[in-house]
Amino acid sequence: MDIIARRLSVMGYRLVRRCINNMPESTTARQFWIQTPGQGQIVTTTLPAKQDDQVLVRTLYSCISRGTETLVFRGEVPPSQHEAMRAPFQEGDFPGPVKYGYANVGEVVAGPDSLVGVTVFCLYPHQDHYYVQATDVTPLPDGLPPSRAVLAANMETAVNAVWDSRPTVGDEIVVIGAGVVGLLSAWLCQQLPGTRVTVVDINPAKEAVAEALGLTFVAGLPSYTQADLVLHASGQPEGLASALTVAGHEATVVDLSWYGDRPVTLPLGEDFHSKRLTLRSSQVGHLHPERIPRWTRSRRMSLALHLLLDPKVDALITGESPFEKLPDVLAKLSRDPRNTLCHR
Repeated sequence: MDIIARRLSVMGYRLVRRCINNMPESTTARQFWIQTPGQGQIVTTTLPAKQDDQVLVRTLYSCISRGTETLVFRGEVPPSQHEAMRAPFQEGDFPGPVKYGYANVGEVVAGPDSLVGVTVFCLYPHQDHYYVQATDVTPLPDGLPPSRAVLAANMETAVNAVWDSRPTVGDEIVVIGAGVVGLLSAWLCQQLPGTRVTVVDINPAKEAVAEALGLTFVAGLPSYTQADLVLHASGQPEGLASALTVAGHEATVVDLSWYGDRPVTLPLGEDFHSKRLTLRSSQVGHLHPERIPRWTRSRRMSLALHLLLDPKVDALITGESPFEKLPDVLAKLSRDPRNTLCHR
């Protein structure tokens, strides 16, 4: 009887898969659009027919990339960056209407047999069903829950930040800004032998999350520090100015923040020149030049997903809402994020 049951189960699975792959030519999808700065809306649309080389993905989770998406929501993308800041599957243009986002985990429900039923990550905006090329999705590694995999884009940014920063054994490292990217970057740096990593954030509520990741947290700048490396990820111009003050002689300060259309003023007349500091940017849109001969974006994404197998990073997910609430949630986060890290 067990053998018969297993055969019936396999037959049923194959029948369901054949039915899915022969779905009607059109599929209805709900999409989140920023109509004008500060005004979001979920709209319903009919997707075009699936092409032979595409997969249909049913979203399980998406998450808000709080720093970038709130800037986009408020309409603070400077005109000079409208093209550079386009998301991979963005529709529309800044400041709106625009469909923007890049943290989506879903199940493939139509496409090649090798992918149907597979849970995947895609740099896709907030939408409940969508078509992309099969090469645009990355299967989740065994053991990674879809609910945690929404952190993949943030982890990919942190990986790139570490590549750009080049920490080494024994470094004293200060990370200013305990947001998701700052905490993930600090967590990766701390795994180098002998490093001493300190996370700085003016919000003491972030301490519990930092401690869950095994990180040292302080709410004020350490006055004794002469850091070998400083990573700035607070998103605030004042944070970058503070980063210069804790850097040691000949140290490097790497800025992971994006400020949108806000001007940034730095005290370069103080220790910047006498300490011979290096200030550089890191941006996930480009691989580090020394990685390009061997690495691709897909390989980097696969690495990010495997790094998320550690359940400690669940501490970064601080809230969850139904998809229908996204316009209100993003509006609230853009005004006052409070203690929010990753909102799913």
